[in-house]
Amino acid sequence: MKRLLITFAGLHVLTINSCSPSTEKKTAPEVVASTTSVTLTDLQIKNASVVTGSFSNKTISETLQLNGMVDVPPQNIVSISFPLGGYLKSTKLLPGMHVFKGESIGIIEDQALVQLQQDYLMAKSKLSFLKLEYERQKSLNETKTAADKIFQQAQSDYENTKLLVLGLGEKLRLININPDKLSGNSISRMVSIPSPINGFVSKVNVNIGKYVQPQDVLFELINPTDLHAALTVFEKDLNKIKQGQKVEIYFVDEPNKKYDAEVILVTKNIDENRSGIIHCHFEKLPGNLKPGMYINATINLSNSVVKALPEDAVVRYENKEWVFIEKEKNQFESVAVTTGKRNNGWIEIISTSDSLINKQVVIKNAFAVLSAMKNVAED
Repeated sequence: MKRLLITFAGLHVLTINSCSPSTEKKTAPEVVASTTSVTLTDLQIKNASVVTGSFSNKTISETLQLNGMVDVPPQNIVSISFPLGGYLKSTKLLPGMHVFKGESIGIIEDQALVQLQQDYLMAKSKLSFLKLEYERQKSLNETKTAADKIFQQAQSDYENTKLLVLGLGEKLRLININPDKLSGNSISRMVSIPSPINGFVSKVNVNIGKYVQPQDVLFELINPTDLHAALTVFEKDLNKIKQGQKVEIYFVDEPNKKYDAEVILVTKNIDENRSGIIHCHFEKLPGNLKPGMYINATINLSNSVVKALPEDAVVRYENKEWVFIEKEKNQFESVAVTTGKRNNGWIEIISTSDSLINKQVVIKNAFAVLSAMKNVAED
């Protein structure tokens, strides 16, 4: 008589007695395991480090992995032009430089600037004379010493010149010249362009000596106080995202450093790639944040308390997912389950009947039990 011992994954699970055809009759082998269950010894369980336990109630967040880039809202991008045109006399700006509000970022010179200042001072001087003439003619008209026509002409000249002075004064303010402080001794052919914000330079579109038109953009500045994350979301996931949801953002070169953010806007349009954009506001701006930087993000879609098992308790076989319940001591039976959300090493078990929930389940090294069961079935 021969004795056959089958070993798999360090486990001895099946012993079959057989007799030589020449000495004994053929007998049907004893069946000790089926394709859905297996019985292990205490030693086998110890060697395979199989551990049993029960279902746990876990709060599991459904998460979505996204990517995108750092974006600047339009209101934080400032394009600098010069309303009257002229030649760029000087500038020190380079892309990436930081500028302060009120700091000179360029100087424009042109003969038209001299003419504008001259016109304003001459109109202002004329206005003083016309005001005196208007008041004199008004007094004469009240006593009927002067004709109405002369008074009306003096009034018209005074009002028209007053409007001219106001208009020229506003033109001066457009190019940052205070008309109230302008005098014959302060006329200049050059005008400084001040920075309207604290920020940094993103574009320099001109060079020294170039003549610029009023519609030309000389420089582009960015206010970094409200940079946000623009993340791409596929169409099928877009409806899952709501304003106010929390987001964890990290950079490609620093995957372990997370920055908290919040969804502030979900776009309503879908592009040609069947995806949309969501905008997220950083709770605290990273110091190294730059527009156009690529970023990755994890967004928590929902939190719910579910029946869950450790990831090591679920095995995949023949396109299904299985867990192993302990029917009796050391006897395990496979049960197909449907899984849901996964988070922090736990898996939601959706198809959980009361009979299954109340059972002891293999929660560690379930794959070793699957190997033992399938080896028995094959033998």
